[in-house]
Amino acid sequence: MTSTLPTAPAAHARTERTRNHARAAGAFYLITFVASIPALLLIAPVLDHADYITGAGDDTRVLWGCLLDLISALACIGTAVAVFPVVKRAGEALALGFVTSRLVEAAVILIGVVSLLSVITLRQDLTGATGQDAATLVTTGRALVAVRDWTFLLGPGFMACINALLFGTLLYRSRLVPRLIPVLGFIGAPVLLTSGIATFFGHNDQLSTWSFLAALPIAAWELAVGTYMLVKGFRPAVPTAEQA
Repeated sequence: MTSTLPTAPAAHARTERTRNHARAAGAFYLITFVASIPALLLIAPVLDHADYITGAGDDTRVLWGCLLDLISALACIGTAVAVFPVVKRAGEALALGFVTSRLVEAAVILIGVVSLLSVITLRQDLTGATGQDAATLVTTGRALVAVRDWTFLLGPGFMACINALLFGTLLYRSRLVPRLIPVLGFIGAPVLLTSGIATFFGHNDQLSTWSFLAALPIAAWELAVGTYMLVKGFRPAVPTAEQA
């Protein structure tokens, strides 16, 4: 009778693959965390000055910020793709939902990047516009910045909450990381979602103190899960009811 138990080399190879998936996902998580903060600072001139599109501008600075946002968007996708082969064992539907939500978040971020790149292109191509042309240009610039503001709310805002709930549930079920880590996500998601809904209906500003405080638990969750996966990898998975 042939044994169905994995041999020691096969088990070691599977463990090593799982560890590599975890490390890759952890690295991508930390990239999104690290890239998004300086990106927000670098693109501040175009967000804070309504007449940026007709002024001297600091296009190089803004371009670096857009590049960091692009990197962040690609890393969003990388986190989900890297962990999918592992976490699908705890719930394939949830794992697929996590991949999809990360793709949506990345797509929304990229829309914001394109809108700011459009501001730079118009500023460079229409330098020297005066009178009614300048006024029209300023209006167009404001509209493009407004698009970026909405993408910031819907992408890193709303979708981050969905991501935390989906990925946190998968990690909590499988115990691939200490359960305290996904609990941070479970706490942070409704807090950030509440802040986002208040902003959506005009009762809160995206850069207010409340918005900053509301984002801290989600930031702690992403930093914790990214660091743990990169440094420790995944624990051996605990079989779930779906797997039994």
